[in-house]
Amino acid sequence: MALLSLERVSKTFNRQPFIREVSLALAEGDILCLLGPSGCGKTTLLRLIAGLERPDSGVITFDGRDLAPVPPHRRQFGMMFQEYALFPHKDVFENVAFGLELQRLPRPDLQRRVAETLDRVGLEGFAARRISDLSGGERQRVALARSLAPQPRLLLLDEPMGALDRALRERLMADLQLILKQVGVTSIMVTHDQAEAFAVADTVAVIDDGQIAQIAPPETLYRQPVSPLVARFLGLNNLVAGRVAADGAVATPLGRFQIPGTRAAHGAQVIVLIRPEAASLAAAGGFAGPLEALIDARVQARLFQGQHYLLRATTENGIALVFTLPASTPPPGPGKRVRLRLNVSAMSLMPGPPEA
Repeated sequence: MALLSLERVSKTFNRQPFIREVSLALAEGDILCLLGPSGCGKTTLLRLIAGLERPDSGVITFDGRDLAPVPPHRRQFGMMFQEYALFPHKDVFENVAFGLELQRLPRPDLQRRVAETLDRVGLEGFAARRISDLSGGERQRVALARSLAPQPRLLLLDEPMGALDRALRERLMADLQLILKQVGVTSIMVTHDQAEAFAVADTVAVIDDGQIAQIAPPETLYRQPVSPLVARFLGLNNLVAGRVAADGAVATPLGRFQIPGTRAAHGAQVIVLIRPEAASLAAAGGFAGPLEALIDARVQARLFQGQHYLLRATTENGIALVFTLPASTPPPGPGKRVRLRLNVSAMSLMPGPPEA
């Protein structure tokens, strides 16, 4: 049974729809990420759940109770923002204890709860530190500890790692997921970064123009996006039009692909997604295996990115493709021809445009 449920929730500002009949359900202990570009409505949706905004229509329930009459401060929800909003004149202990003091927790219990929470977020021994003496990552952990200390029934995080540099953000993504799972708190996180969403979430909802374009576990979202819009937002741009043949193969300008799990009817127009990891270098004159296809292309760009190369290439009929290739074997440079072996297990189908 869902702990949190939204049923056809909508919200407009200045007669412009920001949230359009959103429905979703979140089980206790799960982590949901709302993923989308700036202005898509994901933060507005978070504020509706928190009670900071009221929906124009629809119902939001928590543990079976309609939240409409419940003010934000009585919902027992925690919130963590990108700016952290820490008190600079208070030390770490005082910042984390703030919510507990509002709960009028007895002093011995308050001290124990703060110590336990700091230990849980990796800040044991930091209680007396001043906020100004902390790094960005340490401040993020203090903000997380302050949100967790009152033991909220639902934790709402709005771009919690947006203020961190890339290297620090990557180190803390796994820590955040581990902490939330150890605590067992049901959580909703807003982000525009797919790597954050994939690393932290049990379920990801891609938001586009105030609607849920797709909601699924991260692996499903990456391997089987339901539309070109979702695929492109995830950085999956190898999209090729095709048509299903009588034998179940998909005919495309790149050739015929026998894609496992194809269920589209004969003659159906489809779009083939070729994920970036589908390609490997092939020797001239090589043969394709039963789950492979060979294509020839000209390299437009070759970017070394540490563990892999990012290869941009264009086929003879002008189709631009982007692949990641292992760094162990450098591919040809710009202007050179390359033969690529495509693994069809790294392809999936989505419906094509309707017939004219």
